[in-house]
Amino acid sequence: MAFLSVPLLAVLSVCCLAVYRFFIYPTFISPLSKIPNAHWTAPFSPLWILWTRYSSRENRVLHAAHLKLGPIVRVAPNEISINDVAGLRTVYAGGFEKGEWYSIFDNYGVPCMFSEWHSRTHSARKRMISNTYSKSNIHNSAALAAQAQAILYGRLLPAVDSADVKGIDVHDLWFATTMDGMTAYQFGLKNGSNFLQDVAYRRHWLDLYQGRKGSTFFTQELPQFLKYCKKIGIKLVPKWVDDANQELEDWTQMLCDNAMAYMKSSAATDKDVANDPVVLNALISGIGKEKKMKGEESVLASTALKYERLSIASEMIDHVAAGHETSGITLTYLSWQLSRDIPLQDKLRAELLGLKPNMLMSNSQPQIPSSKDLDALPLLHAVLMETLRLHAPIPGNEPRITPYPSCTLGGYTVPGGVRVGAQAHSVHRNSEVYPDPETFDYTRWLDDENGYSEEQRKERDRWFWAFSSGGRMCVGSNFAMHGENPLLPQKLS
Repeated sequence: MAFLSVPLLAVLSVCCLAVYRFFIYPTFISPLSKIPNAHWTAPFSPLWILWTRYSSRENRVLHAAHLKLGPIVRVAPNEISINDVAGLRTVYAGGFEKGEWYSIFDNYGVPCMFSEWHSRTHSARKRMISNTYSKSNIHNSAALAAQAQAILYGRLLPAVDSADVKGIDVHDLWFATTMDGMTAYQFGLKNGSNFLQDVAYRRHWLDLYQGRKGSTFFTQELPQFLKYCKKIGIKLVPKWVDDANQELEDWTQMLCDNAMAYMKSSAATDKDVANDPVVLNALISGIGKEKKMKGEESVLASTALKYERLSIASEMIDHVAAGHETSGITLTYLSWQLSRDIPLQDKLRAELLGLKPNMLMSNSQPQIPSSKDLDALPLLHAVLMETLRLHAPIPGNEPRITPYPSCTLGGYTVPGGVRVGAQAHSVHRNSEVYPDPETFDYTRWLDDENGYSEEQRKERDRWFWAFSSGGRMCVGSNFAMHGENPLLPQKLS
């Protein structure tokens, strides 16, 4: 019998190793092989989940997989999805870092707090600005109260009054309102945006911002493939997307520069507290303290301290994007739900008219009630919470990387380096916690009416995940609730 040639043996060996590495091991031997597969190809190919994401079906498809297979499913050879409170606590409480997926949120070539991969650098950035978004600061901020007053009565109500009698595009209106509110808190009222009055630029800006969304897939899911294609002259991301990103960055840099110039020249003599650039001031101060106290020893030495101007702008554009979009989405869905339920409108309006001041436009000098008084309104709170539950503004997957050497999730041993994530779309649709989860039922949050036991209330609150959880949850959650609270009362009253 003739012996096989050395080259042929080499080829066969490589083929056998490839079959073992890419099929036999992940399908039958890997610790992940014990986890239910969301699709039959998941153990040996990521193509199924990549196509699902490319076609914008991930939320619905993964939710269906969890309903069928349970709280933990395998979606790719090195990726799992979770949907239970215990898993959320494990993954998002700390120790599970972010990865390259978040690099798309870098701006000006430098990271911001949200895009930082590692907890240490994230924490250092968060310390600089977290106090500006704390609940106590939101309740007591004279600047924020003055800004809200000016935007609501000086811009929003006149825009509504002058709208076409046939109707109004509330999506456009709410996005403009939340943008003006967000940038006013960041840069001061006079140096923030004025989208409520500058309709032409508002629509241009929103077209730029929202038009890019279909072009993020390759950057987030296949970054190395994207780089390779770029090298050989294949452009998977259109040039107009790069141009849009550049214009949005230039616009935010202009807001930063104008606000910093104001802080140097006019802030000391300006008596209008609404012009106080609260967030920008805190960030500049925080970077200054970090530089003075730690210098080259700081974990931010190579980023925020080295590229201070760009790092400030990167943080600010991230707040601009997250702050206006999430609140704008929530208010749009909330308006839609209210438009379908006139009795609920009447109940909510009656509750709001009990406030002092009650925000009636018939008053000669209408005032906004305090944040504390608005927070104490049970029906308003219930309507907001149910909107955030059913229409989470960030409903999709929030991936993390499992730590080495391994961890335990859902009773399974998961090796380090595995991508794992949860999505609010599924977390908020647990029928055992939220009966009839696809129904808008604000009474879930009215403890005097729903008859829930103490344990049911605790479970309801545990499963609420609109702002994520843990040390890297949304830093602006209190600001978001504040921004949404006074807007509807004003419109309804």
